Amino acid sequence: MNETIAAILLGILEGLTEFLPVSSTGHLILATELLGFDQRAWEVFNIAIQPAAIMAIVVLYWRTFWDVARGLVTRDRGAFAFVRNILVAFLPAVLLGLAFGDVIETLLGNAVLVCWTLILGGFAILAIERWARPPATGPGVAGVPLGTAVLVGLVQCLAMIPGVSRSGATILGAMAFGVDRKTAAEFSFFLAVPTLAGATVYQLAKRGSELTGDDFTLIAIGSATGFVTALVVVKLFVAIVTRIGFAPFAWYRITIGLLGLAWLSLR
Repeated sequence: MNETIAAILLGILEGLTEFLPVSSTGHLILATELLGFDQRAWEVFNIAIQPAAIMAIVVLYWRTFWDVARGLVTRDRGAFAFVRNILVAFLPAVLLGLAFGDVIETLLGNAVLVCWTLILGGFAILAIERWARPPATGPGVAGVPLGTAVLVGLVQCLAMIPGVSRSGATILGAMAFGVDRKTAAEFSFFLAVPTLAGATVYQLAKRGSELTGDDFTLIAIGSATGFVTALVVVKLFVAIVTRIGFAPFAWYRITIGLLGLAWLSLR
């Protein structure tokens, strides 16, 4: 397949899956495998296009970011609580990533592991949906208790295993700790900004010298398609989970995982 077309498809896939509890990294790994490309060659691309998803969140929630920035200047307690919660939830991923980055990278090419974590994660979502009883509404990200924010950050670290899903871990983890669905989803969105930015900067600093001019062109194409796709997906996602919950995503994960295992075994 033409690499430009592949970049467009992978960008769309990133935008579709980054904020859904289905694992964007897992889908990109499986898609790269399906397209027959060298996993190692596309690892940096898959990470480098993630800032497009960050920009989608900044655009969609620009008023929230503006209010927080203005609140920091005026010393508003809610603004400081918002930033505090995001930072303490972000810190565990930083420490774990720096300590075990090389080990984590070795897992990125394991398509079989992705399939199994998709399946297990699907059943975990169904269990949390059944047993967790978060309130219908909540106080927003700034109102999440500090201890809960720390726990969400620890749960996010599970997403370093390909196929687990960063958004799924943080959203469902927050719900399990008593956070309402809408706040849990928005907490996950805002937490994605420093998390994805940090992962991208780290990988580009480590392997950016490997990239050529053509690579940067492909990254730009994938980022553009991912940004546009994420703009649409985030709004739809909040509407869906607020009304009907996460069960459809759980069954989707299980189905894709089983199909992936079957396909890998028959190659």
